[in-house]
Amino acid sequence: MKLHYGWIVLFATFFALFAVQGVRLAFGAFIIPWENEFSLDRSMTSLISTVSFIVYGLSQPVVGRLIDRYGARMIVIGSTALVGVSVILTAMTQQSWQLFLLYGFFVSLGVGGASNVAAAAIVTKWFTAKRGFALGIVEAGFGVGQMIMVPGSLLLIQVMGWRGTVVVLGLFLLLLVVPVVVFLLRNQPADKNLSPYGGVNEQGDTVAENKNSSLWSVFADYKFWFIIMPFVICGFTTTGLMDTHLIPFAHDHGFSTQVTGSAVSILAAFNIAGIILSGYLADRWSSRRMLIFFYSVRSLSLILLLVSHEPVLLLIFAAVFGLVDFATVAPTQLLVTKHFNKHRVGFIIGWLFLGHQVGSALGSYIPGLLYSHHNSYSSAFYAAIFLLVLAVIMTYLLPKKELAS
Repeated sequence: MKLHYGWIVLFATFFALFAVQGVRLAFGAFIIPWENEFSLDRSMTSLISTVSFIVYGLSQPVVGRLIDRYGARMIVIGSTALVGVSVILTAMTQQSWQLFLLYGFFVSLGVGGASNVAAAAIVTKWFTAKRGFALGIVEAGFGVGQMIMVPGSLLLIQVMGWRGTVVVLGLFLLLLVVPVVVFLLRNQPADKNLSPYGGVNEQGDTVAENKNSSLWSVFADYKFWFIIMPFVICGFTTTGLMDTHLIPFAHDHGFSTQVTGSAVSILAAFNIAGIILSGYLADRWSSRRMLIFFYSVRSLSLILLLVSHEPVLLLIFAAVFGLVDFATVAPTQLLVTKHFNKHRVGFIIGWLFLGHQVGSALGSYIPGLLYSHHNSYSSAFYAAIFLLVLAVIMTYLLPKKELAS
């Protein structure tokens, strides 16, 4: 049987997210080198990450609108190239404000374009069957990027320093990733004279319906806020807290670079498994129940960090947390498409990920600020556990019966 071109598009999207988001997730590897290079404390390096998340987040509704208008292909290509050029330019920085500008603004603006919003729009166009599974596959790009790019960056920093490392990362994006995306990625099946995988949606073209729908009706609907607020908390506890502070936390506890790299690799490997399994199950089970389970397990896993004084506990935490890390994305996106399928999907998901990045910004900066005052991450972990309990409660209060997508 001939391979449907949708799977090739899915690979190109996966590859772009793997590379671009992998560069973003490698931020934690640069914290200590940047602190040493520019005489910064932990709150200031956390502020760079915070600015990055804010720019990333604010870009999401705009990116969603641009994708609805111009298609995802142009946005992903331009965004990947922007990240590549900006990352290379960070090698030339001599003062911390230049780092803030290049990484906090330009890199983050590019990362915002090659993100979940573009991926969700592409999957929605190309797949009417196995959509949850396809979302899981493309979201696994985040986990693969984390598994390869973060330990790889740690190793390269040891060998050639942080400046040489960012040049390697930027050239990888420009010379390999951009050409692959240009050659393979297409906006919609019609560009290849095809139908979506699974055939034409029986509901017809929902984009025409979306144009006449009021966004204020979305903001006035409690379901939107009870989906987005747990996703804000998701951002606080994953890309904010863990992706920014897990490596410094491990170093502070005396774990070697090898142990730290192993923990990040284990977290990423289990993250990939959790993403794919979550996407597979999202086509079959209640997204609401899945999210309740994921947020509950995530809160329990953080207890391990509060008592983590041995490498084995750090590695166990990495495995458990990894399983429920990005696993929340597919069921959350499906809840949006099921409850708000009469609106512009790209724009609504853009708002969803704006919320996630607001949480990420807070989860990056507040723990760094608390660390600077208390020389410990314990209070940040207690706060994260409390917030995850709130996420469980809000998700539980969503309607038990999910609408058909």
